[in-house]
This record gives sequence, structure tokens and C-alpha cells, in this order.
Amino acid sequence: MKNPLKETPAPAVELEEPISPEIPRGATPMSHVRILLVDDHPLMRQGLRSLLEQDRRFEIVGEADNAPRAMELATKLRPNLAVVDISLRSTNGIELTKGLRAQVPTMAVLIMSMHDEDVYAERALRAGAMGYLMKREAVDKVVTAIDRIMQGEIFLGDRIKGMMLRRFVQHRADEVVSPMEKLSDREMEVFQLLGNGYGTREIADQLKLSVKTIDSYREHLKEKLSLTSGSDLVRHAIQWMKSQSM
Repeated sequence: MKNPLKETPAPAVELEEPISPEIPRGATPMSHVRILLVDDHPLMRQGLRSLLEQDRRFEIVGEADNAPRAMELATKLRPNLAVVDISLRSTNGIELTKGLRAQVPTMAVLIMSMHDEDVYAERALRAGAMGYLMKREAVDKVVTAIDRIMQGEIFLGDRIKGMMLRRFVQHRADEVVSPMEKLSDREMEVFQLLGNGYGTREIADQLKLSVKTIDSYREHLKEKLSLTSGSDLVRHAIQWMKSQSM
């Protein structure tokens, strides 16, 4: 299997224009929104850029295909909003969102994903994102999502909003929680990397953790997902990742 860690990343794009003053969330309507796109698929970034640039209020100030570059550009360019893919090749958008919000607190984050809202939307909000949008809905809803977020609102699909409200009202006492929802954000990140074909040492290198720590996470994953062996865990992770991309 080809090691994706050794592939040369596509060059990130940035515009060397003077940085405009910060635009506080809550201002309405937004007359100018500076946006950073973070996605490791060039065609997805190109499609988003083309779509958003049809609205004169939006300016794409930079693009990144990995988390370190996204952090670099966010710090340098100070955009008003980052549109972040949740499934970056070497990390996930949840952990990146935490880093972006810590580094640039004035910047809002909209997470886009092809993964089920049930698993990720609540995690995204806990990480500091202001919205979660399924990629299949992007063409119809991304402008609305950005407008809502830049007015200081949370943007979620109607179905996930209803589910989260029910959980709040019922205190989740009588609701069955899926095994995937029991995983911590870090456990989920390790699980995703296993599903993308990374080995234990590669995951340890990628997350800057020890092999022993990753082994511990693997044991936690097996216990929470009721799996008996490491091979079962890897097989389950690969199958789950494939199901999420359908």
C-alpha cells in the first residue's frame, strides 16, 4: 500500500493582499467575508471557490490541503471564516477546528462532510465549529450556512437539529447511543486513520504520540466497539470509512 504520508502535497494557494479589519460575528448583513478553504481534494476546493465567488460578498483569501498549512494561513491571513473538510488525509477536521479556534478565536469555522451528521455534528460544535453541512447539500445551502454563521448563529440541518433538541429535552436517558457516539474525538481520529490504511507507527508519527499510546487507543476502540482482535478493528474501520463515502 502506498504510504500517503510520503506523497507531495498539492501547493496551497493564497492571495497576497492587505488584510482587512476583523469583521465581528453578529454584524448583519455581511458586506465582505474573507474565507479560507481547507480540503485535500483540489476539485472540491475549485468547486467551492467557483460557487462562492459568484457572490460578491465572499473573497477566497487562501486554500490549504492539510492541517499544518491551514494553521499557517489562518494565522497569517486572519480570515473571517474557514470552510473545513472533516476528512483530511492526515488528520480530521474536528482536531483542526480546535486548533484554528485556539489560534484565531475571531475566526468562525464551517465544517463540511460527506459523513453522517449523527456521528460528527455534535462533535463539530463541541470543537468550536459554528456549523456542519453535508457536502451533498453544499450547492444549495453553503451560502445560507455562511450567512447564518456570520450573523452569529449556529447552522445545522433540520434533521440533526431535531435530534439534538430531543436529546436535550429527554436528557438522553431513554435514547440508545450508538457505539460510534461513545468514542472520544481522539479515538475517532485514530479509528479514521486505521480505516484509511495507516498502521500503528504511522498513526503515532502523524499524531505526534507514542506507539504505546496508539496501542492503548486501539484497545479502547476494541472495547467500545465490542471487537475481539486488532484485525477485526482494522477491518471494521475500513468498512466504516467506505460506508461513509457512499
